[in-house]
Amino acid sequence: METTAKAFDGGYVLNGYKAVALNGAAADKVIVSARTSGDVGDQNGSSLFLLDADITERRNYPTLTGGNTAEIVLSDLKVSSAALLGDEGKALAALETVHARAIVAVCAEALGAMESAKELTNEYPKTRQQFSRPIGKFQVLQHRVADILVEIEQARSSVINAAANLDEPNRDLYISTAKNLIGRVGRQVAEETIQLHGGIDMTQEYDLAHFAKRIVLIDHMFGDTDHHLARFISLGVA
Repeated sequence: METTAKAFDGGYVLNGYKAVALNGAAADKVIVSARTSGDVGDQNGSSLFLLDADITERRNYPTLTGGNTAEIVLSDLKVSSAALLGDEGKALAALETVHARAIVAVCAEALGAMESAKELTNEYPKTRQQFSRPIGKFQVLQHRVADILVEIEQARSSVINAAANLDEPNRDLYISTAKNLIGRVGRQVAEETIQLHGGIDMTQEYDLAHFAKRIVLIDHMFGDTDHHLARFISLGVA
């Protein structure tokens, strides 16, 4: 955490930069994390501040999948002590809890997108004709669809497991397991469903293109597959 909050008489002075604040362009208020003590990588010393979004400098832009996000700049921004949320320097636990819940939420969203992509892929081979017969009759395509079904069911189990352990001591282990698996399975599902559809799915008018983009984007939210694999290992599981 590089954003800083320096105490002065009656409040704090915030300096820093927040990247990719989801829906930051539409927010009336923002919760900003800032370091009130310690160095960038310290466990202690992080605090949270509730600010009116209008007092910050926001640079808004659309995302690839149709939403919006913002870069938030804090330059010698003075706020009163009433803006502090909770105890000074002890915000890490709250941040980690919200982060874990956000990961489960986007994993569930990715699972839903995979389900939708799967349903489209189940229907398309029944109507697409090649050599005077539906391509769904070809056994090699049936095997590929079956592989997708198996992978999605594994991903579903992992998401359910992560959600069930949100309040348990080993929460982070299950969170990283689910996020890593969702990233790997999501990419496979996106690639396979695109290939099974041929060129039609790459058009903006066809739903699958949007599902595939969202699945791939979610892999990069709150840590990608490589990040969560490394995190899983760091938790002591080889």
